[in-house]
Amino acid sequence: MKRAQSQESILCGFIPLTDCAPLVVARELGFAAEEGVELILKREASWSNIRDKLGFGLFDCAHMLTPMPLAMSLGLSAVRADIDVPMILSVNGNTVGMSSSLRERLSQSGSATHFTDARRAAGALQLVRQKERSSAPLRIGVPWTFSMHTLLIDYWLGRCGFDIERDVALSVVPPPFMAEVLAAGEIDLFCVGEPWGSIAVEKGVGAMFLSGSAIWNFAPEKALGVRRAELKERPQAYHALLRALYRAAAWCADPTHRGSLVEILARPAYVDAPAEVIERALSGNLIVNSSGEMHRVGRALEFHAASATFPWRSQAGWIAHQLRRRYELSAEERQRAQSVFRPDVYRAALSPLIPALPLSSSKLEGSLTDSIEIPAASGSLILGPDAFFDGSIFDPTADKLPKF
Repeated sequence: MKRAQSQESILCGFIPLTDCAPLVVARELGFAAEEGVELILKREASWSNIRDKLGFGLFDCAHMLTPMPLAMSLGLSAVRADIDVPMILSVNGNTVGMSSSLRERLSQSGSATHFTDARRAAGALQLVRQKERSSAPLRIGVPWTFSMHTLLIDYWLGRCGFDIERDVALSVVPPPFMAEVLAAGEIDLFCVGEPWGSIAVEKGVGAMFLSGSAIWNFAPEKALGVRRAELKERPQAYHALLRALYRAAAWCADPTHRGSLVEILARPAYVDAPAEVIERALSGNLIVNSSGEMHRVGRALEFHAASATFPWRSQAGWIAHQLRRRYELSAEERQRAQSVFRPDVYRAALSPLIPALPLSSSKLEGSLTDSIEIPAASGSLILGPDAFFDGSIFDPTADKLPKF
């Protein structure tokens, strides 16, 4: 392996989740070193640690939930800092799980689990509440307030007739502790990234209820968040890191590498979870309950295909629009939120490596039900399905934004 003679050191925080794979592979397989980057990874237990250490400059960059940089940059978060997103690290990867008690109540009410049908799954929850004549809110665990998990839960249940303020009570639970909190009876449902949904099933404390991709077929889940001042001060170092991460993402997406990827991620320094559980998350062959029932989830976790790594400003626009459900955001703030995603940096870094880059920085989110070929800066590229479960389409340029 040829290594660059002088290296730029970059300290990056991450959470032990399957979707940290591109960062881990970039370091472990030498992609970062070949690009002249000494990538130092620091494992953290919670998203609050990631926020604080990046916000106060203890990290140069971090593995982040996609809404986090927007919230920090807009001052919605407890720590205010200008954070940019020059690359998406993963798409999809979440599961909605339920407690054993809720599973039993669903079974008694005659409601089956509809793992890939978001509308029918929400209907099953409504039916149980009606039969029990319950007005108590659903207690739902999410890894962080400003997370795709929270936005997907709000969007899904809100679109299915739930009153988000009255019928839903969110609790922040770090991913590695989700099964423990579920077992303690403190939550009814959770939305979390793998392998922690599978871990709840393995421990016999709950079951999976719905695939996150059943809510939004192409939800940008994790991002590389970089301090704006750092990105401005060392642009070439981050261009090199983006090239390394792009190569790592392509390697992770290749099914022939899955065995090696599972072995690397299972190590104590990284995800530290059983290899067979990590393999399920990567393959999409999920065991959803203690009876061994299996569901196959297409595009359960995507690292590379369909321009998965491209930071579309329309995705940032959708995130900002959903944040308006709980926070007041002006039109100017929503516009600023879109500028947090940096396709300009992505293009500058990757145009020598992949000339087939999107010509536009935005698109109609939710408009694709199948794969299509579109013109690119050189040649063409493929975009894949990105539909929302209710058929909605988000146009970031529209004068009148869609209702929640």
